[in-house]
Amino acid sequence: MTTRPVVGVLALQGDVREHLDALRGLGVDGVTVRRLAELESVDALILPGGESTTIDKLLRAFGLFEPLRARIREGLPVLGTCAGMILLADTILGGTSDQQVLGGIPVTVRRNAFGRQVDSSEVTLLWLPDGKPMNATFIRAPWVESMGEGVEVLATSPGGRVVAVKHGNLVATAFHPEISAGSRVHRYFVDLVRHAGH
Repeated sequence: MTTRPVVGVLALQGDVREHLDALRGLGVDGVTVRRLAELESVDALILPGGESTTIDKLLRAFGLFEPLRARIREGLPVLGTCAGMILLADTILGGTSDQQVLGGIPVTVRRNAFGRQVDSSEVTLLWLPDGKPMNATFIRAPWVESMGEGVEVLATSPGGRVVAVKHGNLVATAFHPEISAGSRVHRYFVDLVRHAGH
């Protein structure tokens, strides 16, 4: 892989433009992904926030669910934010009866753990990869209830809840780094993508 990887942003719902802007700010080629050919052309993928049940249904409607799950199993680097964290979790609590997940990270995640839309907030937490404070925006956010082997904690909420994790080439945050966290989460992910290609 070149030092200028192509990072896709799943463009079925959610904060697509904000993620693309964050990637451009890092000098990375960001592209939207809605079709199988687009998914097959990227070196990595961002699953943005939105509504996890809706994104699940749209992935299936667009014929992307199984191909994406297969690419994740093959090692595709993926950053999932908010709803993306739910989609990357192996197990979810509070989901609908027909909700499916892509899986890949051995965690159990609780949907809407921080409350409803009106309970959305911005908090300061410690981003462990660089040990510095970070502003994080939570919107109907999940949190990690339990973790399996090999999961690295990247951030916890002021209340001690795990809100960002890494497992292999997969990174997931309960918050929206494209809104308030500057470029640090995206830079961390892009660095992971570049190393994954070596």
